[in-house]
Amino acid sequence: MDNKNYLRILTYLVIAYMLVAFTWWTILLFQKNQDAFKAKSDFMELVMYAEKKIENKQDLFTTPEYIELQSKYDRQEWMILGEAIFFVISIVIGIWLINRGYNKAIETARQSRNFLLSISHELKSPLSSIKLTLETFVKRDLDREKMTKLASNALAETDRLNELVDNLLLASKMETAYEPVYEEFDLVELIDNLTHRLSLKYPNSTISFDHRETSLDIIADKFGLTLVVVNLIENAKKYSFGPAQIILELHKTKEGIQLQVGDQGVGIDDKDKKKVFDRFYRIGDEQTRKTKGTGLGLYIVKQVISTSKGEIKVMDNKPKGTIIDIFLPNYNPPKAYIAK
Repeated sequence: MDNKNYLRILTYLVIAYMLVAFTWWTILLFQKNQDAFKAKSDFMELVMYAEKKIENKQDLFTTPEYIELQSKYDRQEWMILGEAIFFVISIVIGIWLINRGYNKAIETARQSRNFLLSISHELKSPLSSIKLTLETFVKRDLDREKMTKLASNALAETDRLNELVDNLLLASKMETAYEPVYEEFDLVELIDNLTHRLSLKYPNSTISFDHRETSLDIIADKFGLTLVVVNLIENAKKYSFGPAQIILELHKTKEGIQLQVGDQGVGIDDKDKKKVFDRFYRIGDEQTRKTKGTGLGLYIVKQVISTSKGEIKVMDNKPKGTIIDIFLPNYNPPKAYIAK
Protein backbone atom coordinates (compact mmCIF):
# COMPACT_ATOMS: atom_id res chain seq x y z
CA MET A 1 0.00 0.00 0.00
CA ASP A 2 1.49 3.37 -0.99
CA ASN A 3 1.56 6.43 1.25
CA LYS A 4 -1.30 8.17 -0.59
CA ASN A 5 -3.72 5.29 -0.04
CA TYR A 6 -2.54 4.94 3.55
CA LEU A 7 -3.29 8.60 4.27
CA ARG A 8 -6.66 8.33 2.56
CA ILE A 9 -7.67 5.29 4.64
CA LEU A 10 -6.38 6.98 7.80
CA THR A 11 -8.46 10.08 7.00
CA TYR A 12 -11.60 7.99 6.52
CA LEU A 13 -10.96 6.13 9.78
CA VAL A 14 -10.65 9.41 11.68
CA ILE A 15 -13.87 10.69 10.10
CA ALA A 16 -15.65 7.41 10.92
CA TYR A 17 -14.45 7.68 14.54
CA MET A 18 -15.75 11.27 14.71
CA LEU A 19 -19.16 10.18 13.41
CA VAL A 20 -19.42 7.31 15.90
CA ALA A 21 -18.24 9.52 18.78
CA PHE A 22 -20.64 12.30 17.85
CA THR A 23 -23.53 9.84 17.54
CA TRP A 24 -22.72 8.52 21.02
CA TRP A 25 -22.57 12.01 22.53
CA THR A 26 -25.82 12.94 20.80
CA ILE A 27 -27.57 9.94 22.36
CA LEU A 28 -26.12 10.87 25.76
CA LEU A 29 -27.35 14.45 25.39
CA PHE A 30 -30.86 13.19 24.56
CA GLN A 31 -30.80 10.96 27.65
CA LYS A 32 -29.47 13.75 29.88
CA ASN A 33 -32.12 16.12 28.55
CA GLN A 34 -34.88 13.58 29.24
CA ASP A 35 -33.49 12.82 32.71
CA ALA A 36 -33.35 16.52 33.54
CA PHE A 37 -36.91 17.02 32.33
CA LYS A 38 -38.15 14.04 34.36
CA ALA A 39 -36.36 15.25 37.49
CA LYS A 40 -37.77 18.78 37.20
CA SER A 41 -41.27 17.56 36.36
CA ASP A 42 -41.22 15.20 39.39
CA PHE A 43 -40.03 18.05 41.60
CA MET A 44 -42.74 20.31 40.19
CA GLU A 45 -45.32 17.62 40.90
CA LEU A 46 -44.22 17.35 44.58
CA VAL A 47 -44.29 21.12 45.03
CA MET A 48 -47.78 21.42 43.51
CA TYR A 49 -49.06 18.56 45.65
CA ALA A 50 -47.66 20.30 48.72
CA GLU A 51 -49.25 23.61 47.69
CA LYS A 52 -52.48 21.75 46.84
CA LYS A 53 -52.53 23.13 43.29
CA ILE A 54 -53.20 19.68 41.86
CA GLU A 55 -54.97 16.59 43.14
CA ASN A 56 -53.51 13.95 40.80
CA LYS A 57 -50.81 13.53 38.18
CA GLN A 58 -53.22 14.16 35.30
CA ASP A 59 -53.82 17.65 36.62
CA LEU A 60 -50.10 18.35 36.42
CA PHE A 61 -50.04 17.90 32.64
CA THR A 62 -52.53 20.75 32.13
CA THR A 63 -50.81 23.35 34.29
CA PRO A 64 -49.09 26.29 32.55
CA GLU A 65 -45.87 25.61 34.48
CA TYR A 66 -45.63 22.02 33.23
CA ILE A 67 -46.55 23.00 29.65
CA GLU A 68 -43.83 25.69 29.66
CA LEU A 69 -41.27 23.24 31.11
CA GLN A 70 -42.12 20.61 28.51
CA SER A 71 -41.92 23.19 25.71
CA LYS A 72 -38.48 24.27 26.94
CA TYR A 73 -37.07 20.76 26.89
CA ASP A 74 -38.72 19.96 23.57
CA ARG A 75 -36.88 22.95 22.09
CA GLN A 76 -33.64 21.63 23.56
CA GLU A 77 -34.23 18.24 21.95
CA TRP A 78 -34.85 19.88 18.59
CA MET A 79 -31.70 21.95 19.05
CA ILE A 80 -29.66 18.80 19.77
CA LEU A 81 -31.20 17.07 16.75
CA GLY A 82 -30.55 20.10 14.50
CA GLU A 83 -26.92 20.33 15.60
CA ALA A 84 -26.50 16.61 15.01
CA ILE A 85 -27.95 16.84 11.49
CA PHE A 86 -25.81 19.92 10.71
CA PHE A 87 -22.70 18.13 11.95
CA VAL A 88 -23.43 15.01 9.90
CA ILE A 89 -24.09 17.12 6.78
CA SER A 90 -20.81 18.97 7.40
CA ILE A 91 -18.94 15.68 7.71
CA VAL A 92 -20.53 14.35 4.51
CA ILE A 93 -19.63 17.54 2.64
CA GLY A 94 -16.13 17.33 4.10
CA ILE A 95 -15.76 13.72 2.94
CA TRP A 96 -16.99 14.71 -0.53
CA LEU A 97 -14.55 17.64 -0.71
CA ILE A 98 -11.66 15.50 0.53
CA ASN A 99 -12.48 12.75 -1.94
CA ARG A 100 -12.86 15.24 -4.81
CA GLY A 101 -9.61 16.96 -3.88
CA TYR A 102 -7.83 13.64 -3.58
CA ASN A 103 -9.11 12.43 -6.96
CA LYS A 104 -8.22 15.77 -8.53
CA ALA A 105 -4.72 15.62 -7.06
CA ILE A 106 -4.28 12.05 -8.32
CA GLU A 107 -5.54 13.02 -11.77
CA THR A 108 -3.30 16.10 -11.87
CA ALA A 109 -0.31 14.01 -10.83
CA ARG A 110 -1.15 11.43 -13.48
CA GLN A 111 -1.53 14.08 -16.16
CA SER A 112 1.72 15.76 -15.11
CA ARG A 113 3.50 12.42 -15.19
CA ASN A 114 2.02 11.58 -18.60
CA PHE A 115 2.90 15.02 -19.88
CA LEU A 116 6.53 14.73 -18.74
CA LEU A 117 6.79 11.30 -20.33
CA SER A 118 5.14 12.42 -23.57
CA ILE A 119 7.08 15.67 -23.87
CA SER A 120 10.33 13.82 -23.19
CA HIS A 121 9.51 11.39 -25.98
CA GLU A 122 8.28 14.11 -28.33
CA LEU A 123 11.50 16.08 -27.83
CA LYS A 124 13.89 13.14 -27.78
CA SER A 125 12.61 11.44 -30.92
CA PRO A 126 13.12 14.33 -33.42
CA LEU A 127 16.35 15.39 -31.73
CA SER A 128 17.74 11.88 -32.08
CA SER A 129 16.70 11.80 -35.73
CA ILE A 130 18.33 15.17 -36.45
CA LYS A 131 21.49 14.14 -34.59
CA LEU A 132 21.67 10.87 -36.56
CA THR A 133 21.28 12.78 -39.82
CA LEU A 134 24.09 15.20 -38.96
CA GLU A 135 26.36 12.34 -37.84
CA THR A 136 25.69 10.60 -41.15
CA PHE A 137 26.65 13.73 -43.06
CA VAL A 138 29.91 13.98 -41.08
CA LYS A 139 30.97 10.32 -41.21
CA ARG A 140 29.85 9.26 -44.68
CA ASP A 141 30.14 10.48 -48.22
CA LEU A 142 26.64 10.46 -49.68
CA ASP A 143 25.33 11.08 -53.12
CA ARG A 144 23.05 13.99 -53.82
CA GLU A 145 19.83 11.99 -53.70
CA LYS A 146 20.52 10.44 -50.27
CA MET A 147 21.65 13.77 -48.85
CA THR A 148 18.46 15.42 -50.06
CA LYS A 149 16.32 12.67 -48.56
CA LEU A 150 18.08 12.81 -45.19
CA ALA A 151 17.96 16.61 -45.15
CA SER A 152 14.22 16.52 -45.93
CA ASN A 153 13.65 14.13 -43.01
CA ALA A 154 15.70 16.36 -40.71
CA LEU A 155 13.72 19.42 -41.80
CA ALA A 156 10.47 17.55 -41.16
CA GLU A 157 11.66 16.70 -37.65
CA THR A 158 12.66 20.33 -37.14
CA ASP A 159 9.17 21.43 -38.18
CA ARG A 160 7.77 18.92 -35.72
CA LEU A 161 9.89 20.41 -32.92
CA ASN A 162 8.89 23.92 -33.90
CA GLU A 163 5.21 22.94 -33.90
CA LEU A 164 5.60 21.35 -30.47
CA VAL A 165 7.21 24.47 -29.01
CA ASP A 166 4.53 26.67 -30.61
CA ASN A 167 1.79 24.52 -29.04
CA LEU A 168 3.44 24.71 -25.63
CA LEU A 169 3.72 28.49 -25.83
CA LEU A 170 0.19 28.83 -27.15
CA ALA A 171 -1.24 26.58 -24.43
CA SER A 172 0.49 28.69 -21.76
CA LYS A 173 -1.20 31.81 -23.16
CA MET A 174 -4.65 30.34 -23.67
CA GLU A 175 -6.09 30.83 -20.19
CA THR A 176 -4.88 34.38 -19.58
CA ALA A 177 -3.08 36.08 -22.46
CA TYR A 178 -4.68 34.76 -25.65
CA GLU A 179 -6.59 37.43 -27.54
CA PRO A 180 -8.41 36.51 -30.76
CA VAL A 181 -7.73 38.65 -33.82
CA TYR A 182 -10.92 39.05 -35.84
CA GLU A 183 -10.73 39.43 -39.59
CA GLU A 184 -12.99 38.87 -42.55
CA PHE A 185 -12.31 35.75 -44.60
CA ASP A 186 -13.96 32.93 -46.52
CA LEU A 187 -14.35 29.99 -44.12
CA VAL A 188 -15.07 27.52 -46.95
CA GLU A 189 -11.87 28.53 -48.71
CA LEU A 190 -9.86 28.29 -45.48
CA ILE A 191 -11.06 24.76 -44.64
CA ASP A 192 -10.70 23.67 -48.26
CA ASN A 193 -7.06 24.82 -48.31
CA LEU A 194 -6.31 23.14 -44.99
CA THR A 195 -7.85 19.81 -45.99
CA HIS A 196 -5.93 19.90 -49.27
CA ARG A 197 -2.66 20.62 -47.46
CA LEU A 198 -3.20 17.84 -44.93
CA SER A 199 -4.26 15.42 -47.68
CA LEU A 200 -0.83 15.96 -49.24
CA LYS A 201 0.78 15.40 -45.86
CA TYR A 202 -1.13 12.14 -45.34
CA PRO A 203 -1.49 10.65 -48.84
CA ASN A 204 -2.73 7.30 -47.50
CA SER A 205 -5.66 8.93 -45.69
CA THR A 206 -8.94 10.20 -47.10
CA ILE A 207 -9.82 13.70 -45.94
CA SER A 208 -13.00 15.09 -47.48
CA PHE A 209 -14.83 18.36 -46.99
CA ASP A 210 -18.61 18.46 -47.40
CA HIS A 211 -20.29 21.89 -47.62
CA ARG A 212 -23.39 23.34 -49.19
CA GLU A 213 -22.18 26.92 -49.58
CA THR A 214 -19.64 27.67 -52.28
CA SER A 215 -18.31 30.45 -50.09
CA LEU A 216 -18.98 31.68 -46.57
CA ASP A 217 -17.60 35.08 -45.61
CA ILE A 218 -17.38 35.55 -41.85
CA ILE A 219 -15.64 37.81 -39.36
CA ALA A 220 -13.84 35.56 -36.90
CA ASP A 221 -10.50 34.52 -35.43
CA LYS A 222 -8.86 33.13 -38.55
CA PHE A 223 -5.69 32.03 -36.78
CA GLY A 224 -7.68 30.31 -34.05
CA LEU A 225 -9.99 28.50 -36.47
CA THR A 226 -6.98 27.36 -38.46
CA LEU A 227 -5.60 25.79 -35.29
CA VAL A 228 -8.98 24.18 -34.63
CA VAL A 229 -9.29 22.53 -38.06
CA VAL A 230 -5.65 21.39 -38.19
CA ASN A 231 -5.67 19.97 -34.65
CA LEU A 232 -8.95 18.11 -35.18
CA ILE A 233 -7.75 16.54 -38.44
CA GLU A 234 -4.38 15.66 -36.93
CA ASN A 235 -6.10 14.13 -33.90
CA ALA A 236 -8.50 12.12 -36.07
CA LYS A 237 -5.58 10.84 -38.13
CA LYS A 238 -3.57 9.96 -35.02
CA TYR A 239 -6.28 7.75 -33.52
CA SER A 240 -7.33 6.02 -36.73
CA PHE A 241 -4.34 3.61 -36.62
CA GLY A 242 -4.10 3.19 -40.36
CA PRO A 243 -5.44 4.92 -43.47
CA ALA A 244 -7.82 7.42 -41.90
CA GLN A 245 -11.23 8.32 -43.26
CA ILE A 246 -11.96 11.85 -42.08
CA ILE A 247 -15.01 13.87 -43.12
CA LEU A 248 -15.51 17.56 -42.39
CA GLU A 249 -19.04 18.94 -42.70
CA LEU A 250 -19.91 22.64 -42.64
CA HIS A 251 -23.46 23.97 -42.27
CA LYS A 252 -24.74 27.54 -42.05
CA THR A 253 -27.82 28.08 -39.89
CA LYS A 254 -29.79 31.11 -38.76
CA GLU A 255 -28.10 30.98 -35.38
CA GLY A 256 -24.54 30.46 -36.59
CA ILE A 257 -22.14 27.94 -38.09
CA GLN A 258 -21.85 24.22 -37.35
CA LEU A 259 -18.65 22.35 -38.14
CA GLN A 260 -18.29 18.60 -37.62
CA VAL A 261 -15.11 16.55 -37.95
CA GLY A 262 -15.79 12.81 -38.02
CA ASP A 263 -13.50 9.81 -38.22
CA GLN A 264 -13.71 6.02 -38.21
CA GLY A 265 -11.05 5.59 -35.50
CA VAL A 266 -11.04 3.92 -32.11
CA GLY A 267 -13.59 6.31 -30.59
CA ILE A 268 -13.72 7.85 -27.12
CA ASP A 269 -15.33 6.29 -24.05
CA ASP A 270 -18.14 8.22 -22.37
CA LYS A 271 -16.05 8.70 -19.21
CA ASP A 272 -13.33 10.45 -21.24
CA LYS A 273 -15.48 12.66 -23.46
CA LYS A 274 -15.33 15.69 -21.17
CA LYS A 275 -11.79 15.10 -19.98
CA VAL A 276 -10.20 15.06 -23.44
CA PHE A 277 -10.39 18.87 -23.52
CA ASP A 278 -8.36 19.20 -20.31
CA ARG A 279 -4.78 20.39 -20.64
CA PHE A 280 -2.26 17.53 -20.91
CA TYR A 281 -5.03 14.91 -20.68
CA ARG A 282 -4.46 11.84 -22.82
CA ILE A 283 -6.40 8.59 -22.71
CA GLY A 284 -4.48 5.67 -21.24
CA ASP A 285 -1.03 5.41 -19.73
CA GLU A 286 1.91 7.17 -21.30
CA GLN A 287 4.25 4.21 -20.76
CA THR A 288 2.10 1.91 -22.89
CA ARG A 289 0.80 4.46 -25.38
CA LYS A 290 1.70 4.10 -29.04
CA THR A 291 0.34 7.40 -30.33
CA LYS A 292 2.40 10.59 -30.28
CA GLY A 293 1.25 13.81 -28.70
CA THR A 294 1.28 16.01 -25.61
CA GLY A 295 -2.42 16.31 -24.74
CA LEU A 296 -2.53 19.95 -25.89
CA GLY A 297 -4.34 19.70 -29.23
CA LEU A 298 -7.93 19.37 -28.02
CA TYR A 299 -7.21 21.72 -25.11
CA ILE A 300 -6.21 24.43 -27.60
CA VAL A 301 -9.29 23.66 -29.71
CA LYS A 302 -11.57 24.03 -26.67
CA GLN A 303 -9.98 27.32 -25.62
CA VAL A 304 -10.25 28.82 -29.11
CA ILE A 305 -13.92 27.82 -29.41
CA SER A 306 -14.71 29.14 -25.92
CA THR A 307 -12.97 32.43 -26.71
CA SER A 308 -15.12 32.69 -29.85
CA LYS A 309 -18.30 32.24 -27.74
CA GLY A 310 -18.85 28.81 -29.30
CA GLU A 311 -19.62 25.32 -28.04
CA ILE A 312 -17.86 22.01 -28.61
CA LYS A 313 -18.88 18.45 -27.80
CA VAL A 314 -17.83 14.88 -28.51
CA MET A 315 -20.23 12.39 -30.10
CA ASP A 316 -20.00 8.80 -31.23
CA ASN A 317 -19.74 8.16 -34.94
CA LYS A 318 -21.39 5.24 -36.74
CA PRO A 319 -20.41 2.47 -37.18
CA LYS A 320 -17.32 3.51 -35.17
CA GLY A 321 -15.15 6.47 -34.41
CA THR A 322 -15.75 9.97 -33.11
CA ILE A 323 -17.43 13.19 -34.23
CA ILE A 324 -16.27 16.52 -32.84
CA ASP A 325 -19.20 18.91 -33.13
CA ILE A 326 -18.53 22.67 -33.05
CA PHE A 327 -21.08 25.45 -33.06
CA LEU A 328 -20.07 29.10 -33.56
CA PRO A 329 -22.91 31.56 -33.00
CA ASN A 330 -23.40 34.66 -35.11
CA TYR A 331 -21.12 37.27 -33.61
CA ASN A 332 -20.18 40.75 -34.75
CA PRO A 333 -17.11 41.90 -32.83
CA PRO A 334 -16.52 45.62 -32.27
CA LYS A 335 -14.80 47.29 -35.21
CA ALA A 336 -11.82 48.10 -33.00
CA TYR A 337 -11.08 44.35 -32.75
CA ILE A 338 -11.22 43.64 -36.48
CA ALA A 339 -7.85 43.40 -38.21
CA LYS A 340 -7.36 45.49 -41.33
